[in-house]
Parts: sequence; C-alpha cells; structure tokens
Amino acid sequence: MHEMGIATEIIRIVEASIPPDMAGSKVTRITLKVGKLSAVAPSSLRFCLEAAGKESLVAGAELDIMEVPVSARCDQCENLWELDQPVFSCPKCKSGAITVLAGRELDIDAIEIEPNENENESVSSK
Repeated sequence: MHEMGIATEIIRIVEASIPPDMAGSKVTRITLKVGKLSAVAPSSLRFCLEAAGKESLVAGAELDIMEVPVSARCDQCENLWELDQPVFSCPKCKSGAITVLAGRELDIDAIEIEPNENENESVSSK
C-alpha cells in the first residue's frame, strides 16, 4: 500500500510548514486535492494518515479530500471535456491525440493550525 509512504510525506510537509513562531501548535485540518488518475485511494490515504499521524502534530486533524475529476483537451479539434470512463479519445472527433489537463494531482491545498497561547486566531496556509 503506497498510501502509507504518501501519508508520511504529507505529515512531514505539513509539520515543516508550521511557521517558527507557531512551533508546537496543533494542526486542526488538512485539505488535499487528489486526482482520479493519481492512483491514490482516498479511503486508504485517510486510514494511513490517521495511523501514521497518531504521535505527530497532525494527530486528530480533520482531513478533507477533494477528488479532482479527469479533464482533457483534444489536440486535433480543441474539444474540452471531463472523462467519466477510461476512454481516452475525443468524444467529438474520436481522435486519440489528447492532453490530460487535470486528474493527476496529489496536492496539499490548505493547512489549518490551532493557535497556541501566543496567537489570537486560527491561521490558514495555502
């Protein structure tokens, strides 16, 4: 399950993203963008993040996973569409010369941090 490796890397990035003046603060929410072509199962990633993050600053953080649909552009007729089936040809001209525009993402979109005693309000990092 490669999601465990991905989960540990997400935790490392999130912890490294906490500003120095907020060291020791708790992460309350992580928002991810996961493309449908990324070969990442959101439920497995959620499980792995919970398991790997138990003894870290992300322990107990809410995890929002936004699945990004696959969108493409035909290189022949410039048609744009979203793919809902694994058919990689243009529905308009039937060309197989297409460019995938979205759907491969695996991005940390936002991190919310609970303020520590020196902060007055929640901080969001994008």
